[in-house]
Amino acid sequence: MAVLEHKKLEVWKTSMDFVVDVYSLFEQYPNEEKYGLVAQIRRAAISIPSNIAEGCSRNNAKETIQFLHIALGSLSEIETQLILSERLGFIQPDDSLNNKIGNIKNLLYGVIRFLGKEKV
Repeated sequence: MAVLEHKKLEVWKTSMDFVVDVYSLFEQYPNEEKYGLVAQIRRAAISIPSNIAEGCSRNNAKETIQFLHIALGSLSEIETQLILSERLGFIQPDDSLNNKIGNIKNLLYGVIRFLGKEKV
């Protein structure tokens, strides 16, 4: 397997934009959440493109896929934390953010399917 160039992948670019979007939400959060939910969401958001990049640096499809699954886990974690933030009244439901989450999931699954067809 040739090493994938993460900066050329649409999923990496989209997840980088998503991190910026997530960071912009924190203007609405109460200060007491700065080290709680906010910190957790930031870590999970940064984890998505970071794991894509790390996975792409691996020299076999199996390891790359493992890191892409970790990125999926972080994305699901954020999805849950945003729902919790809505339920706590910190933010309003945001369809565009939910659409971006769905788009990143689809892109990640697409890369995973592509790599799964390669010989490991």
